[in-house]
Amino acid sequence: MKQVAVILSGSGVYDGAELQEAVLSLLAIESEGASYQCFAPDVDQLHVINHLTGEVAEGETRNVLVESARITRGDIKPLSECDVSLFDTLILPGGFGVAKNLCTFAVDGAECSFNEDVLTVCQAFAKAKKPAAYACIAPALAAKVYGNGVKLTIGNDEATAQGLNALGATHIDCEVDDVVVDNEMKLVTSPAYMLAENVSQAYRSITKMVKNSTFNEIDYIVSV
Repeated sequence: MKQVAVILSGSGVYDGAELQEAVLSLLAIESEGASYQCFAPDVDQLHVINHLTGEVAEGETRNVLVESARITRGDIKPLSECDVSLFDTLILPGGFGVAKNLCTFAVDGAECSFNEDVLTVCQAFAKAKKPAAYACIAPALAAKVYGNGVKLTIGNDEATAQGLNALGATHIDCEVDDVVVDNEMKLVTSPAYMLAENVSQAYRSITKMVKNSTFNEIDYIVSV
């Protein structure tokens, strides 16, 4: 049975992990007959967003690991405890928490900084040539981790794509039902809710991303 490490970034699309992407990723992993362990960095979020109003909740702080535990029913470990040698694949669901808590891409664009534990784990998977899959805005991390013109996608948003290219990636425009696979880097990326308009579209996007992380030799754009 394949073992998959999943990195979460909090709980809630605007300040943490995108919950539907996270849950759909876990479902897809199990559907492929694999097992997973979730991780998150033990750090404070950049800020807390009121998901009803979309406004910053002034004076409120939350911890990324604690909030991520909401998604996993408490079954989660600090990212510092992730032993890459125990896992076959890495998966990162999206959500603005990736670009706010795991790195600062949402604030600083191509000049962003990266959480040290996140970068260490992601780079370890890349160095070991183990498959990885990044959804939604998470390819901002992949651009830094892989560089060297790695092929990836966040969909078709031009400004975001330019930011990823500035980090060393080669962005490929992609429809919501497609994924981009860089066979050389063993990297799969999917637009998910960067383009998805409902949970059904997100389901198809995430499921295809997880399925293609088995890395048969295929073209880097996989059509429906």
